[in-house]
Amino acid sequence: MVNQERERVAMAIDFAKTIPVLRIFSVEKAQEFYVGYLGFKVDWEHRFEPSFPLYTQVSRGGLLLHLSEHHGDCTPGAKVFVEMKGVRELHAELSAKNYAYLRPGLEKEPWGATTVTVTDPFMNRIVFSESDPKSTG
Repeated sequence: MVNQERERVAMAIDFAKTIPVLRIFSVEKAQEFYVGYLGFKVDWEHRFEPSFPLYTQVSRGGLLLHLSEHHGDCTPGAKVFVEMKGVRELHAELSAKNYAYLRPGLEKEPWGATTVTVTDPFMNRIVFSESDPKSTG
């Protein structure tokens, strides 16, 4: 009976999505980086009062990120790993923007993926990674 109950519970648990929360210190710099440079859109913004810190969601395709000015939510210096398709196209898009603060490279990783790593103005890193189908399996 214990195994059946364990299986029932395991089948009832379903994780829908993961949304990283990244610490920011400047709404203007965050907008410039996430919207202007990376091409995200602002889905919503929340402040408890007009002068309070911002908590916002940005998205691009299926990738959602929460950005927070709240000191207790998280610390700067996070690293987010994003599996995707089209990393070369993303690299070309970012390179064409001539963003003054960052020129990420296109890296071939030893595990068979191609990556582009960007660092936001708050020292959070996002690694966009596309696996080489010939190296998986």
